[in-house]
Amino acid sequence: MPHETLAILFLLACLAAPFVWAGIALSRSRFTLPQGILWVIALLFVRLLWRTSLPKHMPAGSEKGAVVICNHRSSIDPFFLQVCFDRPMHWMVAREYCESRAFGWFLRTCEVIPVSRSGSDMAATRGAIRYAQRGDLISMFPEGRINMTEKLLLPVRPGAIMVALRAKAPLLPCYIAGAPYAGTPASPFFMSARVRLQFGEVIDLSPYYDVEQNDALVKELMTRVVNEIARLAGQPDFQPEFAGRKWKPTEEQIQADLETLARSNRNNA
Repeated sequence: MPHETLAILFLLACLAAPFVWAGIALSRSRFTLPQGILWVIALLFVRLLWRTSLPKHMPAGSEKGAVVICNHRSSIDPFFLQVCFDRPMHWMVAREYCESRAFGWFLRTCEVIPVSRSGSDMAATRGAIRYAQRGDLISMFPEGRINMTEKLLLPVRPGAIMVALRAKAPLLPCYIAGAPYAGTPASPFFMSARVRLQFGEVIDLSPYYDVEQNDALVKELMTRVVNEIARLAGQPDFQPEFAGRKWKPTEEQIQADLETLARSNRNNA
């Protein structure tokens, strides 16, 4: 009987250990209780379903507010970024998702920034600047949409640089490899994967705070960030392309990208 009792106690301790760890981690974080619960759920998906390799140590300076600039391969890319931090990260999400019954409550809890798909939404930009000015983390995907092609990055927009300069916040480049996606926002939850996430070094923009923010400077800084993402991806020779501020893909382009994505998923299955 003593051995059976010890075995039961050991089993209970093993079952309780993750919840104890989660409670301790959340008590030290800056999340609200609902945000903390969602963070734990996201971590379980990231670790168990998508088998993600996360950085053991974050770059120096990332403990403060920053604008995180990352490639965009899946609807759940924010999950991989958020679980690396002990405080909420704000990212831009298409307004229709924020207003939907299915996703609205989740996105509002996460304090996302609703944005128009037009490519020019000054209200969203001002919201991102306010968050960054108070020392929060902002996550921005300069491609503007999920990349379903075989290219490393789609043509990028420089909005993230403008936000960082106006908020006087540093930049933090990031690269995500292997994120699952099959064409719909919910598709990754039914797919296994092996994901790798890497952060570059924090880019200090303070030398440019008092410099006139012209298009040439913004493009130069965005090129620097894209080059760092390409280095993290092992493609240092990648040449970035820039999209116009109001550029939008055609339905034909989106359909072609979906077909490319489907072929890629079949080849990787």
